[in-house]
Amino acid sequence: MSTLLAAVAGGTAGYCLYRLRRGGQRESDATEAAMGLGMAGMALWPLPLWGWLFAGLTVYMLAAAALGGHHPGHRLHHAVGSAAMAYMALSPAAHHGAAGLPLLTGLLLLYFGGYTVWSGTRLLVTPTGHTVAVSAHVSRACRSAMGVGMFAMLLTM
Repeated sequence: MSTLLAAVAGGTAGYCLYRLRRGGQRESDATEAAMGLGMAGMALWPLPLWGWLFAGLTVYMLAAAALGGHHPGHRLHHAVGSAAMAYMALSPAAHHGAAGLPLLTGLLLLYFGGYTVWSGTRLLVTPTGHTVAVSAHVSRACRSAMGVGMFAMLLTM
């Protein structure tokens, strides 16, 4: 399963890097690419170093959300995602097979399970009932895939 997760996360990261190069939403695409690469790396090489990198990204996203600007909710979502990545990488459960913090793991599972269902429903149609452009579908599909990946990684804790 870790190889499949790494492939999906790496592919998502590649698409985010492509969008970044094409002038997409710079912060969002860069963050999602980092999350995808980190998820792929964690699936293949579970090291505590990933946790410290994602802890730093969590602090950055929280500060960016607090300072306002565009899309503070999206930044908070990225902060939750990077905090979850840090939690998984730094938790003794990830390295010794012991049970993680059941309440925190459960809350994160609820969050990412709900996010995945919500983002998956957005793949169908826009709120006005019109279909959306293919690039918007791919971006939404990438976000759904990342949510599924986070959910799967949390289940293995």
